[in-house]
Amino acid sequence: MKILAFAASNSANSINKMFVESVSKYYKEIEDEIVVLDLNDFQMPVFSKEIEKDQGIPELATRFAQHVDWADLVLISYAENNGNYNACYKNIVDWVSRIPGRKIFQDKAVFLLSTSDGGRGAKSVLEIAESRMPGDGASVLDTFSLPEFSKNFQQGKGIITPALRSQLESKVRNTKKRMAERLSV
Repeated sequence: MKILAFAASNSANSINKMFVESVSKYYKEIEDEIVVLDLNDFQMPVFSKEIEKDQGIPELATRFAQHVDWADLVLISYAENNGNYNACYKNIVDWVSRIPGRKIFQDKAVFLLSTSDGGRGAKSVLEIAESRMPGDGASVLDTFSLPEFSKNFQQGKGIITPALRSQLESKVRNTKKRMAERLSV
């Protein structure tokens, strides 16, 4: 299975990037390939129809779309900025959506994650993403929100709170099962 993972954040010290990298390791089997992207490598002008008309769609939008096309499963961990998407992520999907004949996620399976240091674990943005993804051409397999990141996560160990770790592992098993069914068709 080919897995694309990224944090929907452009923070240099993104806790969502640490989280999605940790979760991606649950999918590492001998035959699996995992690519972890950094959205800082996809910085483009802020989307506008005028820029699109004058300059066209940036090559970086096409490259991001190629990464999505390559994957069987996409893992995304959302940072929450004022209850919504991080502007960098929103800008990337705005540009990718302008590629002719394309839905952003092209019927890819996605496992949506979020985390924050707050008690809700960025659930607001996760709910927005879950609702929005079918319209963006994604098939949402499951979601998971990790609250109080600094309390419940340790670099190199992942989730250190047993109940939360168990919940995540159950969802990982579920997504693996659903992906096996999806890939066998």
